[in-house]
Amino acid sequence: MTSNQDDRPVEAQPGGEESYEQLLDDYSHLAPPAEGEVLMGHVLQVTPKGVIVDVGLKQEGFVPLEQVSTPDGQVTVQPGDTIEVMVDRRRDVEGYITLSHERASRFRAWDTLEKAHRENLMISGRVLGRVKGGLSVDVGVVAFMPSTQVDVRPMHNLDSLIGQDIAVKVVKLNRRRNNVVISRKAAMEDEITVRKSGLLDHLHEGDLVTGAVKNLTDYGAFVDLGGIDGLLHVSDMSHGRVAHPSSVLQVGQEITVKVLKFDRDRERISLGLKQVQPDPWETIFDHYSEGMKVVGRVVSVTDYGAFIELEAGVEGLIHISEMTWSRRMNHPSKVVKVGDNVESVVLEVKPKARRISLGIKQLEPDPWTTVDDRYAIGSVVEGRVRKLSDFGAFIEIEEGIDGLVHISDLSWTKRVQHPSEVLKKGQVVQAVILQIDSAGRRLSLGIKQLQPDAWESFFQHHQIGDIVNGKPSRTVNFGVFVELAPGVEGLCHNSEIPAEMRDQPDPLPIGRELAFKIIKMSEAEKRIGLTVTSAEAEKERQRLEDYQRQATLATQGIEDAAQPDSHEPSAAGQ
Repeated sequence: MTSNQDDRPVEAQPGGEESYEQLLDDYSHLAPPAEGEVLMGHVLQVTPKGVIVDVGLKQEGFVPLEQVSTPDGQVTVQPGDTIEVMVDRRRDVEGYITLSHERASRFRAWDTLEKAHRENLMISGRVLGRVKGGLSVDVGVVAFMPSTQVDVRPMHNLDSLIGQDIAVKVVKLNRRRNNVVISRKAAMEDEITVRKSGLLDHLHEGDLVTGAVKNLTDYGAFVDLGGIDGLLHVSDMSHGRVAHPSSVLQVGQEITVKVLKFDRDRERISLGLKQVQPDPWETIFDHYSEGMKVVGRVVSVTDYGAFIELEAGVEGLIHISEMTWSRRMNHPSKVVKVGDNVESVVLEVKPKARRISLGIKQLEPDPWTTVDDRYAIGSVVEGRVRKLSDFGAFIEIEEGIDGLVHISDLSWTKRVQHPSEVLKKGQVVQAVILQIDSAGRRLSLGIKQLQPDAWESFFQHHQIGDIVNGKPSRTVNFGVFVELAPGVEGLCHNSEIPAEMRDQPDPLPIGRELAFKIIKMSEAEKRIGLTVTSAEAEKERQRLEDYQRQATLATQGIEDAAQPDSHEPSAAGQ
């Protein structure tokens, strides 16, 4: 039986009787909610004390304002919003059912956490602050994240995450004890694995990829390409010279690089940064040509020269021989130092070899081009001994102009075996110019020419037939050389020595002054022939006879001493 509009009982018509279950369904929305049941409510009004919420019951509900406000007092809901609530049966407020948005959120959060833990799902959380051993994170409830689970690599500045929303995984859960342990590291590892798999499937050599600089080493940089690291070697960072990767890149910097090599099995990737930039050597002739003056920075100094950076990726070499017209420079560091800005002249450009030859001395006139105008053969010059060799001495008479004094031009009188017998390195000396070869950049000098020629003087004052005194200086197979004056020698051939003298062990004693007669003279060949004079031969014959007589007397004296006296009795007659 049902009631009509006048609340009078009406008999049920045959076939129209409603079942008991249908009645329960019709009025189930008026039944009180079960303990711990989460309800969906609609915000009707926001008051200074709380929020009026319609949850479909006979009475409207009330949620305290602090449960829907931020820590700084900002209300997070407004009329018309839908929020989750639970009935708080402990008390009612001014005719309203007391509701708890906080309990509903926490209840729903535990369900989400249990599902995430069970199905290994990622969830979002907001880092609240530092706690002992890690961080506290809001994931619907306050969870603990150990410092070892913050990142895939050790992270020292945990405070940098405070206030950030992060993806995490639930690694440990105890609802009864209200204990939740989460891991950002596990979430990152899963994400890296997914990205890495996708990257490996689509990566090829020659591809241009974008990544972030992960860390720097002395030999290069590791770039995170999104799940896998690639190595960018220092030699592939720039076309120019790179002292250290930190001069080009910074950790965290996003760069576009080219895949140079890719070993899919070993998951190794070699990257190049300079390969995505124009090669300056391809257009080198547009910027540099022979004879051009350029300015660059010294980046390296070696024993053989200095390397000059003209622009990023373009270096030129100033060879030591192109630094100065002088030859006295021992090392390029005497002229330039690393970091100097120097001006030079382009001598040669070789794009295939990626080389540019530069010169500094070309900025000044070549002194050899005017040497014929400034010097004359026979003139006396002054210079410093720059170098001594076995065959002579090099004397620098001005910057870039060296002359050679041959060993034969050091002295008229002295037989010089090595220039060091006459000169010392660094000594300032005078010399006479003997020959000028400006085309061959050669200058012949002489020191002995500063003094009169002893041979020339001797020939001027002597002639064939003159008797001269001389001292035998050395003996050879064919005769004896005799010093007639300092630096002047004559030869007394064996045939010019008397026979009685040749039979002697030392016919012409070395160093003993004797008289000789000049029998030959050749000024052009500087040769003088001598013979022993008859007077000298007579003196020598007399000396020999005296010697033989003394030797005979000495021999007889020895024999007389050995014979017994005839007036003395013999031993037999005694």
